[in-house]
Amino acid sequence: MDVRTNSEYLDFLAERLDEFSRTFEEFMTHHVENSGFGAMAVGMAPAVLPKDGADKARVGVLTDELNRLAGTLMDLSNVTDVRLAVKGAGVLDPVVNWQRMLEPKPLLDATVVRGSCLQAAGRLEGLKAKAKALSSPTIEPSLLHPLVWASAQRLWNDGHLRQAVAAAAEAVSGQMKQLTGRNNASDTSLWQQAFALADPQEGKPRLRWSGDSDDQDVKTMQAGLLSFAPGVNMVIRNPATHVAEDFTEQDGLEQLATLSVLAKFVDRCVVVSVDGATAPDIEQALPQPAGELGRALTRENG
Repeated sequence: MDVRTNSEYLDFLAERLDEFSRTFEEFMTHHVENSGFGAMAVGMAPAVLPKDGADKARVGVLTDELNRLAGTLMDLSNVTDVRLAVKGAGVLDPVVNWQRMLEPKPLLDATVVRGSCLQAAGRLEGLKAKAKALSSPTIEPSLLHPLVWASAQRLWNDGHLRQAVAAAAEAVSGQMKQLTGRNNASDTSLWQQAFALADPQEGKPRLRWSGDSDDQDVKTMQAGLLSFAPGVNMVIRNPATHVAEDFTEQDGLEQLATLSVLAKFVDRCVVVSVDGATAPDIEQALPQPAGELGRALTRENG
């Protein structure tokens, strides 16, 4: 990724540069610039000299802090193109090399360091605006279906991406099994039977997309879920559970998002039994709509 379009990194550089500038100004309160009327051996003596009676201990602390901050800003010149061509020394980064103003035959002075900081700050501001304009939507894991993220979060945060996807897939399958009251076949088969277009049978309730069953859009959703749900189980749950092959964070996020979509679809379904009853009327074990059950499962898994 081009760091010049990475808003988070640009913010980091801007914050560190602001700290550097403020620390540099405090450092300069203990020094004088060797320039102008009364300057001593300009070009030979350091460009910045300690004041009489300067607090050496504080100067030491500020020097260390400036060097630390300069280290965090090692990429600043590459990102902002703020550099200084110095005859006989090549191209210098004025921030990283700020101490050169304290050396005999200095290559920098305080005015150059200040000006470079201001110019870099301005360029960072422009780059941040450009990065914001070019930014694309991202997936926020915590906003996925709560059942999916609650099941995956701990493993995901520990870096076990494949296992996190597997856990989320198991949770979504568990949601379906709770709703249908079934656990007597493979998950793929249970998904196929749950969304089957045939009427429910004894011990085999169906999940039906809510709405008028004669409506064409409802029929389309029902037929789509019959293909989608088993497909998700076969191409996401099964490999994540049985194939010991890790994948990238992007792969994992996309698969969690797909599971989240399936879980949200299940939330919008009703359970229909052989006698035509919907979820609230089947048994006391299923007193809630699918969405409420999903949230209950989330609490239990959390």
